[in-house]
Amino acid sequence: MKNLAGMMKQATQMQARMKEVQARLESAEVDGEAGNGLVRLTLTGKGVLKSITIDPKLADPEDMETMQDLIVAAFADARSKTEVMSREEMKKVTGGLQLPPGMDLPF
Repeated sequence: MKNLAGMMKQATQMQARMKEVQARLESAEVDGEAGNGLVRLTLTGKGVLKSITIDPKLADPEDMETMQDLIVAAFADARSKTEVMSREEMKKVTGGLQLPPGMDLPF
């Protein structure tokens, strides 16, 4: 029974640390850019778009496709940074424990 109690205590501690990580990710901001900074955007650590800035040079009605492509590229840049940040934060909680592929925290 001592072992079970110890496991329960560890699970409770991990749950508390997970809540802390989730709060940090929610308040963290990550910038993404494309086109040498012509398009910049900011996401939260949870992937919510907070802001977008588009250089006026891109506002060419004859070439909207370029601007749209750069927005998508900037979002992809920021999103990949949030995923890296999230994985690093989770490593802190799990102590480097390797979870099986496809199994991410929180469950």
